[in-house]
Amino acid sequence: MRIHHLNCISSCPLGGRLMDGLSPSVLQRGQLTCHCLLIETGDGLVLVDTGYGLHDVHDPHSRLSEFFLKQLKPDFREEMTALRQIEKLGFRAEDVRHIILSHLDFDHAGGLDDFPSAKVHMMQSEIHGAKAQKNWLDRQRFRPQQWSTEPNWLSYHAESGESWFGFAKVHALEGIPPEILMLPLIGHTLGHAGVAIQRSEGWLLYAGDAYFYEGEMNVEKPHCTPGLKAYQMMMEKDRRSRLWNQNRLRELIKFHGSEVDVFCAHDVAEFIRLAERSADVPVRALPRDELSFASDYSAEHHLH
Repeated sequence: MRIHHLNCISSCPLGGRLMDGLSPSVLQRGQLTCHCLLIETGDGLVLVDTGYGLHDVHDPHSRLSEFFLKQLKPDFREEMTALRQIEKLGFRAEDVRHIILSHLDFDHAGGLDDFPSAKVHMMQSEIHGAKAQKNWLDRQRFRPQQWSTEPNWLSYHAESGESWFGFAKVHALEGIPPEILMLPLIGHTLGHAGVAIQRSEGWLLYAGDAYFYEGEMNVEKPHCTPGLKAYQMMMEKDRRSRLWNQNRLRELIKFHGSEVDVFCAHDVAEFIRLAERSADVPVRALPRDELSFASDYSAEHHLH
């Protein structure tokens, strides 16, 4: 499998350095990535989260809440959407057979509309929690305007599943290679999940919004910027489970760090380390010979 790291439109929150720990000042806006993965498998493309989509870029005020638009001020650049970056790699929207969604927050699900034929995999409890729209904040974060592909959604129950490095209820996914697994990481939302991908050199674990800042995974002295700490507390649906799962992730790193590389959705430094490029730059175009291979691959697997 080939894995591409995509930043699908950065958010630029108020608070600058208080949020990302990197900006020069607290008076300027910071930067948080929307780290997504594109996985080339032997039977098509798998997208892990979608970030913001084309419709969010073109008409954000009809899609997203004014509260989060003012707070986060996303850097709406069409070239940074998952679809445009996938096209830059020589593929098309139809080539994405599956999307694995960590959760239904607006900055993770905004690109669903751009892939109308993809099957979307997520936890059943995430769908129930998002649709319930129980309070004002739920209505700001879970945006039905982004859910045109709902007929293609496939759900999984947290009561069942296998074990993976001590994590229970881990799911293999319908139609997706067994090297890609979804594991519940409840807390940020009621159906939040991570995605584990087995590579020849070890596992990648995309932890989504189970944490926001790389310092939170420091085994000896976990720490977080004050802004992101407050933001996580504001957004959490189950604090006890969120903190418990963060501790489980630190234990995973402590005891299996050589086997599993853990990263989250919004930390810029983690994105740069894994993507080996700036978070402001879209995925690189493939060289001509590789681009030709990508086109042949699509045709061979009837992806068009």
